[in-house]
Amino acid sequence: MIEGEDLELFERSLRHAAGSHTGPALDAALDELGWQDALSVDAHAAVSRLFPLQGAANVTSSALDQVLATALGRSGSAVVLPAIGRWNAPGTLHGARLDVRGVGTATLGERETALIVARAGTSHVAVEVEAASLPQRRIGGVDPSLGLVEVTGEVVGAREVGPVDWPAAVTVGQLALGHELVGASRRMLELAREHAVDRIQFGRPIAKFQAVRHRLADTLVAIEAADAVLDAAWLDRAPATAAMAKATAGRGARLAARHCQQVLAGIGFTTEHSLHRHILRALVLGQLLGATRSLTRALGSDILEHRELPALLPL
Repeated sequence: MIEGEDLELFERSLRHAAGSHTGPALDAALDELGWQDALSVDAHAAVSRLFPLQGAANVTSSALDQVLATALGRSGSAVVLPAIGRWNAPGTLHGARLDVRGVGTATLGERETALIVARAGTSHVAVEVEAASLPQRRIGGVDPSLGLVEVTGEVVGAREVGPVDWPAAVTVGQLALGHELVGASRRMLELAREHAVDRIQFGRPIAKFQAVRHRLADTLVAIEAADAVLDAAWLDRAPATAAMAKATAGRGARLAARHCQQVLAGIGFTTEHSLHRHILRALVLGQLLGATRSLTRALGSDILEHRELPALLPL
């Protein structure tokens, strides 16, 4: 476990790295800091410290791939994610043929091999393939700077790795994305607060207006609630709890985007202000490894099917 002064020093180092680098440069900085080693030793500390900083700084790295690859027991590979909005395994086995329908991060173009998980009966198997051989199409969308690519088609030259625990990998991946959404939400709130304090209207800062204060307060409550559910989800690592945490973080990010946009008013719509980058990033992150509404609907359907409420979280 990483704790005490070691944890504080680790977080300060990560904050400096995320605030100064992005993409491959951030990966190099994380390697120098030993983040991958920390992930193996204490996943909670490594993930909960790095991903909020990534969300706040609006930077990219291969960290999500590393989280999933480590959970699947194949560190060093890029991992093909499920299609946008979904969390089921992206691969489909048809006898000896493997088809894939998913997305990859920018890491797919930086790694020699990629890992694809497919359902095999009631279990999951992983295959390894040359990353360059995968059928890829660059995704523009609302946040092209994230570097996502669509990976759809038949996989050629796949080498079976063996059975893997896909739900466990999805669980830690959803927690990582939830933390990044919280980081983006906190930064949106900071930007709105700074504007509310500085913007003078009718002779006083708009931060003194009750309507503005209510929006900022509602945003803070949503962020803190999402953070609390994420902390609780680390205690049991259950798929349902992680899905709940990811959905709560996604809903909180959308609320933060709406309220902070209202507080910032016209300037928040311009590309001169940085708010739009966090909103766009949150919209995409909210769809990876399960869209907020889809996760919520699945959790509700599971409760109706089993006629049993999930265990209370230790909030």
